Amino acid sequence: MKKGKRNKKSQIIFLASTGMANIGEWVYHIAINLMIFNQTGSALAVTGLYLLKPLATLLTNGWSGSIVDRVNKRKFMTSLLLFQAMILSILPLVTSLWWVYCLVLVVNMGHALYHPASIIYMTKLVPIHERKQFNSFRSLMDSGAFVIGPAIAGFLFIISTPVTAIYVNAIALMLAGFLILLLPNLESFKAKETTTFTFKQLREDWRIVYEFSKKFRSVVIIYFLFSAVIVMTAGVDSLEAAFSKDVLNLSNTEYGFLVSIAGGGILVGAVMNTFLVKRLSTSMLMGAGSLLLALGYVVFATSSGMTMAAVGCFILSFSLAFANTGFLTFYQEHIPVEVMGRIVSLFGVAEAIVIIIVTVACGAMAEFVSIRFSVTAGVLVMVVIAIVVFVHLLIPMKAWKTPRLKSAR
Repeated sequence: MKKGKRNKKSQIIFLASTGMANIGEWVYHIAINLMIFNQTGSALAVTGLYLLKPLATLLTNGWSGSIVDRVNKRKFMTSLLLFQAMILSILPLVTSLWWVYCLVLVVNMGHALYHPASIIYMTKLVPIHERKQFNSFRSLMDSGAFVIGPAIAGFLFIISTPVTAIYVNAIALMLAGFLILLLPNLESFKAKETTTFTFKQLREDWRIVYEFSKKFRSVVIIYFLFSAVIVMTAGVDSLEAAFSKDVLNLSNTEYGFLVSIAGGGILVGAVMNTFLVKRLSTSMLMGAGSLLLALGYVVFATSSGMTMAAVGCFILSFSLAFANTGFLTFYQEHIPVEVMGRIVSLFGVAEAIVIIIVTVACGAMAEFVSIRFSVTAGVLVMVVIAIVVFVHLLIPMKAWKTPRLKSAR
């Protein structure tokens, strides 16, 4: 009983740390955009920031999983959060745009390292029968950060400057790091086993990922099909502002209201998700969530005015909590935790490449054909993939058993 209470307390601390870091990230995201625009007056300079995240993934994920799987996750996460806080505290002092880009890239690389470590630690911390419910609460924290973060940023901009907001994020990351220190050590291996890392070991890790992909194709197919839906949302989202302003002819006030509707949809979906998650299977969360997400984008892409666009935004944002909870639970259940860092990180490289390609393709179609055509084409592709995901999840597969690999370490 006492052990169960301690575990619940640890879960709450982990959620608090995650929520604090996510709120800070939203504050930072808005602040750095404004800071760059104020310094340069260039929209292109701000656009460059959006390429740094997938670039950080490409530079990091090829090798990061090999390290993450072999280190003490609790200490590693704390170190990364404190390191990011230190870099952010230096950022406002830098005047050169290129140096700002370099520091932002380093922060994004730190986040790319932190993500798989946090997922692995969370998988070990939360018992199997509690994961779906816990993931729904995590989704609620993410949704709350989406609403609270920009609100805090807006308040800070009223009383101060974007620079203050960046310092606030640094403090939030430091506090999140100290909360991680309060969590238990869950590693089953000794520290001396994690000190050697060579290129030979890296190649061996790549081979393990290849073997996993070949042996458990059904798991990998579902993983990448769902990821493809999310990738298409990234491509369409890159044109959201242009579509709203140029195609729907929304004013700045109306566009702000549209964003608020999306925030409300995320929050409502996340709250309902926490109540319904126990009654819905992981497959239903992923499959139905993907279809509902695609439906929301269809309504948005085919809208001709504010009302239908708002309905579409609410539906698509509402469904995100269900889809993301299902996806997170899915790969926690079907990817061995001892090699999860290596597999998810290498899969992330492929996702980052496709995100860049899709975003550039959507932008090119919008430039040379039309914004409406580009958004509609992207949404149609998303719908087809979502249908495939839903149908594929209905097929019973023996591969659904959690795989175990021989060369786990």
